[in-house]
Amino acid sequence: MDLYAINDLITQAFDSAVDMETGEIVNEEAYEALDCLQMEFNQKAEGILLWIKNLSAEAEALKKEKMAFADRQAAAERKAESLKKYISGVLCGNKFATERVSVTWRKSESVEYSGNVYDLPEELLKYKEPEINKTELKKRLKSGEVINGAELVQRNNMQIK
Repeated sequence: MDLYAINDLITQAFDSAVDMETGEIVNEEAYEALDCLQMEFNQKAEGILLWIKNLSAEAEALKKEKMAFADRQAAAERKAESLKKYISGVLCGNKFATERVSVTWRKSESVEYSGNVYDLPEELLKYKEPEINKTELKKRLKSGEVINGAELVQRNNMQIK
């Protein structure tokens, strides 16, 4: 998907040093190749920025397509589970086989616990590692509170429109 026409010199210079599978820069040759291009700075910068917009639009379109496939996958999985439940009830644990499909059964075990989890012995419990509430931490730092190991860091984030 190309929303903008990008100068071929820019794309060729960059693509020569990029792993086409991952999109990662293999080495610094890509930047050097861009730096060496004989074109006006404004034209080069505009071309690169427009290329970024193209790539971002393509990534967004792929993301939407991925989400649509995920929805279709989830619907197919739910339908298959529903049909499994139905046929399981119909077969009542009996084997079934034709030339194209067969059903067998195997026993399995699982544990279910409906009591109070705090009544269990300590060695039967697992605990999660604590997570930082960054929103609250940021709020406190902004209000002037000093917290060891925490600091507000200013960054410049590029906005391309």
